[in-house]
Amino acid sequence: MATNKQTQVRLDESVLEAGKAAARSRRLDFNKYVERLIIEDTTGARAAGMAAAQRLIDEQGTFLDNLEQQLDAPSTQRQPDAA
Repeated sequence: MATNKQTQVRLDESVLEAGKAAARSRRLDFNKYVERLIIEDTTGARAAGMAAAQRLIDEQGTFLDNLEQQLDAPSTQRQPDAA
């Protein structure tokens, strides 16, 4: 079983708060969030995820742009009321 090692990091207050907010949005404590970022960065997992996202944009970008425009456009058709 791996043992956790304590360390100290100095961060600008705004960076720290942004990190804590990002951790909360992922339902992680800050330490786990930082650990996950380091693991993703050092194992190539983040790069692989970013490459997959770029492939999706390259292959389906036009479809996604059109869908976004449709979702953002106000509805011009009134839905009939249910009887």
